[in-house]
Amino acid sequence: MTKSARPFAKSKKQNSVEKTDLKVARDAAEWRNHPVVRALGKASELADQPQLYTICATTTVIGILRGDAKLARTGARMLAAEWIATKAKSSIKHRIDRTRPNVPIDGGDYKLQKGGSTDTSLNSFPSGHTAGAVAVARAYASEYPEHAALAATIAIGVGLIQLPRCKHYVTDIGVGAAIGLAAGSLAAKRPT
Repeated sequence: MTKSARPFAKSKKQNSVEKTDLKVARDAAEWRNHPVVRALGKASELADQPQLYTICATTTVIGILRGDAKLARTGARMLAAEWIATKAKSSIKHRIDRTRPNVPIDGGDYKLQKGGSTDTSLNSFPSGHTAGAVAVARAYASEYPEHAALAATIAIGVGLIQLPRCKHYVTDIGVGAAIGLAAGSLAAKRPT
């Protein structure tokens, strides 16, 4: 039996959402070593906090240096959106302990419980990569609506690639996306 084919160790109680999350994680794990998944996974690391903060700040600085007020304003909105998303997801992440999919897939115990662990294998919920990517995409698209579809596609891709990477469950990604959409909307340009 391969590692990804092992049955999940069950916690005392799993509701139907958790069972579905675990099934999807197990099915997606079959792809985790595929070269395309690995390549897209590496690319999705641009949505990690330090990288996203750097991208947002760099966008602002380039806008200032070029005398492009719209680009500078966009970078500032993106930076604010990422900051809001990070604060929101961190607030939740530090209150809920949930094992990342790779743990039960590799034969460990699955847990979802109230907690505050700093162990990265226990802070799957919610997806910070997804929250940040969606927040920044939303803020960016408010200034450049002609690129909204591309920005949304990239943000959704960042979230979805976390499934076969065994980093997050579907609900982690969904809640991360909701946080990102709210954060991005708070920082977005208001319609005139």
